[in-house]
Amino acid sequence: MTQFYAKTKVCYGKGSLDNLQKLPGKHVFIVTDSFIAKTGFVEEVKSHLSMGVLCTIFDKVEPDPSLDTITIATHLFMKSEADIIIAIGGGSAIDAAKAIAYFSNHADLLRQPPYLVAIPTTSGTGSEVTSISVVTDKKNNLKIPLQDDMLIPDLAILDARFTRTMPPSITAATGMDVLTHAIEAYVSSQANIFTSTYAENAIKIVFKYLPRAYANGEDMEAREQLLLASCMAGMAFNNSGLGITHSVAHSLGGLFHIPHGVANAVLLPSSIEFNSFDAGMQYKNIAHFLGLPASSMDEGTSHLLEAVRQLNASLDIPCKISELDIDEDKYINYMPTMANNILQDICTTSNPKKPSYEDVIRLLQKAW
Repeated sequence: MTQFYAKTKVCYGKGSLDNLQKLPGKHVFIVTDSFIAKTGFVEEVKSHLSMGVLCTIFDKVEPDPSLDTITIATHLFMKSEADIIIAIGGGSAIDAAKAIAYFSNHADLLRQPPYLVAIPTTSGTGSEVTSISVVTDKKNNLKIPLQDDMLIPDLAILDARFTRTMPPSITAATGMDVLTHAIEAYVSSQANIFTSTYAENAIKIVFKYLPRAYANGEDMEAREQLLLASCMAGMAFNNSGLGITHSVAHSLGGLFHIPHGVANAVLLPSSIEFNSFDAGMQYKNIAHFLGLPASSMDEGTSHLLEAVRQLNASLDIPCKISELDIDEDKYINYMPTMANNILQDICTTSNPKKPSYEDVIRLLQKAW
């Protein structure tokens, strides 16, 4: 049996914040970071809540939220007795909010899970519609993925105005994160007609609109299109799974603190080459619907690779790990640890090529 599961009500465009007036609860716990807290976004969200709704704010989320931060926030949430969580921010804030909901529910099984709202301020993770949250164990340099259907937000509000504060570098990294999500969902061993349709549209949008948003952050058409692409890619990979690009990125992020979107962008060309024998037809299809030469699997894959490399270059993102701020000796020494982490990563299970330890080592060497 094949299935496609979508739980989240998605509202986008003008007036989408008005849906906050209909939330099923009396006390909102807002999860965000210190930067977003200063932008006025939190106050705008509060202004759309119904009269009499209480509000508690936690604005201490850091990039790649740590278990320590999640623990503190979970205690505050449970003490507040809030029944709604609203995440305002990028993937870190949304993942933190989802983790708070997860751990609070497991701490008190008699408590009704909170109604979860996600308002993304970046166009990248797709976390507003997925069952995944990634938290960081900083003591052991590990990224820990949580996966549970209760982590899927009940409501996602996509308001492009909230993404205007993204600088070009973040626009680039998050946009390439969307592209990686979409391509990996499209070639996944668990892909189906629904996931492929969402992924195809997301891929087309990124190639068309990411350069525009990068060049002009005030281009609101491009901003909104990328928000939609991020959401569509999230719906796709939440059902299809991801691939080895993400598995390696999780390890790079945990060990070397490379931003997730940058890691994905840098690794994507090497991963396409790595999977080319097993996913050649899918890469050919992607090249075809992008209007690239694709008379054969080899030609399509080759032109897709070049298109991804050119897109990276236009966004000032490298295509090799050696161009990042990582010491080569340290990277080589960590290869065995990384390879084991990658083989155990949940994203590897849906990669089109089923890798051995030796395969992963070769991938890490080639990606350098």
